[in-house]
Amino acid sequence: MSAAGEGGPERPPREDGPDPLGLRPRLLHRDGMILILDKPAGIAVHKGPKGGMVLEDGFDALRFGLPEAPALAHRLDRDTSGCLVLGRHRKALARMGTLFSEGRVEKTYWAVVEGGPAEDAGTVSAPLRKRDVARGWHMVVDAAGGQPSVTDWRVLGRSAGLTWLELKPHTGRTHQLRVHCAHLGCPILGDRIYGRAPANGPPLHLHARAVSIPWAKGKPPIMATAPVPGHMLAALGRCGFSG
Repeated sequence: MSAAGEGGPERPPREDGPDPLGLRPRLLHRDGMILILDKPAGIAVHKGPKGGMVLEDGFDALRFGLPEAPALAHRLDRDTSGCLVLGRHRKALARMGTLFSEGRVEKTYWAVVEGGPAEDAGTVSAPLRKRDVARGWHMVVDAAGGQPSVTDWRVLGRSAGLTWLELKPHTGRTHQLRVHCAHLGCPILGDRIYGRAPANGPPLHLHARAVSIPWAKGKPPIMATAPVPGHMLAALGRCGFSG
């Protein structure tokens, strides 16, 4: 885990009390401005209408001596795992907001999809909009009324009935990667909304593998890579992933 900030390495921080969600060992990067966390699959990042424990409930354990807990710089779906960026204070969050809105943060996802595209690489440009208020975050492709949504994709491996894809979104629409994979004709394995997964089927096989943040002018970007979650190892292994 990195722990260097703009002003040099941080001093060893004091502990901030209990870590009920076990987030400290999941840190991939820490400096004076931002944290990058390996988010576990199956937990929402923030409060929703259904209530229950969410990832934000554990952020107080990540203060590392600061008076306030860090906050989300962006979002990942409940069932998506991997690199999640947090800002440690208001200044950092404002700067991260600008970087994300300008599309300067490079995000790389891995997905295992059902079937697979015939080609080995390509780009999906399919505008998205909410289907209706009643369906909440359910999104649909709408060429006329949707917001611009662009994803680059590349095949990393194949097996009978499955394909391992690298996905790089240029925009950050809700459920963008899930809808775009379904639009390609190869929904993500375990997707119960946009795919064919039964209620008792496998978990969603979508992982925020890496992130690159151009933080300090004239210096290399801050980068982090999240390890593959256990629930994806078998399917990725079938497609050629060896760890």
